[in-house]
Amino acid sequence: MELWDLLNEQGEPTGKTMVRGERLRLGQYHLVVHIWVADSRGRLLIQRRADHLTLMPGVWAVTGGSAVHGEDSRTAACRELREELGVDASPGEMRRLGRLRRRNSFSDLWLLRRDIRREELSLQREEVADARWVTRAELEGMIRENTFHNYGQAYFDLLFRAVYGRDGRNGRNREERKDIE
Repeated sequence: MELWDLLNEQGEPTGKTMVRGERLRLGQYHLVVHIWVADSRGRLLIQRRADHLTLMPGVWAVTGGSAVHGEDSRTAACRELREELGVDASPGEMRRLGRLRRRNSFSDLWLLRRDIRREELSLQREEVADARWVTRAELEGMIRENTFHNYGQAYFDLLFRAVYGRDGRNGRNREERKDIE
């Protein structure tokens, strides 16, 4: 039995929990994490959900899932990345891009910058059918064609600004480049 911490409308913990699968009432939320991996070429790692899943079966999407009871967002992001793709990342490697309030959840977007060969991935077959690297243009095409889950314009604006910078072309924004130089 998996427990989730309940959040209020401001995304703050209420001190209450729920069992995964129970119906959330109005004003109740839980925490979801989305983990984007970007390589040095500016490609994004995406995954295809297993065909037997109830939610979005067979759809290409971002790596992610729900935080479990007592877990903070960063810890949940590292766990989901390890479970679904077999990628170990230290908490310090993960950069939080922001938080979006959804219908019944708060989604924290995380970014890991790392070059990973496809062969290095260890897919969790219960959840993940496939994974591949895509360019921004390929991802945008998949969104238009409804082969990649459309998380909404605000979501992708946040992601693309973080990954490609304000002008949408360079692989790192100005603040990140200062840290590297």
